[in-house]
Amino acid sequence: MSSFMSKFSTQCYALMRIMVGFLFLWHGSQKLFSFPIGMPPGVPAFITYGAGPIELVGGILIMIGLFTHWAAFITSGQMAFAYWIGHGTKALLPLQNNGELAALYCFVFLFIAAQGSGVWSVDSLRRRGSGTAPDR
Repeated sequence: MSSFMSKFSTQCYALMRIMVGFLFLWHGSQKLFSFPIGMPPGVPAFITYGAGPIELVGGILIMIGLFTHWAAFITSGQMAFAYWIGHGTKALLPLQNNGELAALYCFVFLFIAAQGSGVWSVDSLRRRGSGTAPDR
């Protein structure tokens, strides 16, 4: 039996990709530009200048669907690193170490890396122009 939403799975996936990228880019904006809120004092420079650009650029690329496989793969790895370096040293479980968001982003980005950009993306427009097969 088919789910009542199954006919919208392509569009729902695109909405998820767009929203996840949009939400993620603000973490980079916060680190690099202290916008919309500033960073807490004492954040190491490698987090600000290492993670910030990955989050800002990766979030934008995922949101618009450009180089989506690679952008999502890199951001997934960054979130795995963030979880184990920033949260996993405090406690094992995400609920205990406040790492739920990092873990969730890690696996959502891994899923996006496997699925690709889908519809409503720059990648699909580029493929349509070149005549190659569409991405999932």
